[in-house]
Amino acid sequence: MPLLTARAVLLDMDGTLVNSDAAIERTWLRWAARYGLDGTYVYGISHGRPGHETMAEVLPDRSRELNLAESHELTLAEAADLDGVIPVPGASWFLAALASVPHALVTSATDALARARMGAAGLPLPPVLVTAEQVSAGKPAPEGFLAAAAALGIDPADCVAFEDSAAGLASAKAAGMRAIGIGQRALALQPELHVRDFNDLRLQTPPGGVRITVAPDQA
Repeated sequence: MPLLTARAVLLDMDGTLVNSDAAIERTWLRWAARYGLDGTYVYGISHGRPGHETMAEVLPDRSRELNLAESHELTLAEAADLDGVIPVPGASWFLAALASVPHALVTSATDALARARMGAAGLPLPPVLVTAEQVSAGKPAPEGFLAAAAALGIDPADCVAFEDSAAGLASAKAAGMRAIGIGQRALALQPELHVRDFNDLRLQTPPGGVRITVAPDQA
């Protein structure tokens, strides 16, 4: 069985720990319709990225200030729309098993939105949260993952990241970390290692680290 050993585990939220796809899609489809844009396309490129960066890509002539303001509006709408927000299979036991292991949440969501979605999914918050407010450049830039590793006091090379999006996987790679792709979206990106969900993993927590085993038919 493929095996990863690490000293810390860093986890994305949306699509990785929490299935919030329906809520995110509803929000972006409404926003895209306001500007006559292809909502399916806008939603597709929004995964794993700060909202204002998605807006800047599809409306390149708009000011950053307007994008930030509308991104804030969307975040408030998303925090109020928790219908269908559920945990990814196995996320609950996986987080519980990490209790003695340094671990962090690294998300493009705001702190308030991260807390709302993790709460709606019934998942505990990791001891370290790195959210949109704490970085100047979102994924695929490595800043968030590097900030989490620094907060945990762990070298990036000794961390393993879990991600579902192209931006997230690129971010972890740029930070010098190994990454496991999780879910159907990540499978299409052909990551070095991939699992359907956390139930395809086995976890051991010897002193000073973690041993993550991937079932052979899922690697």
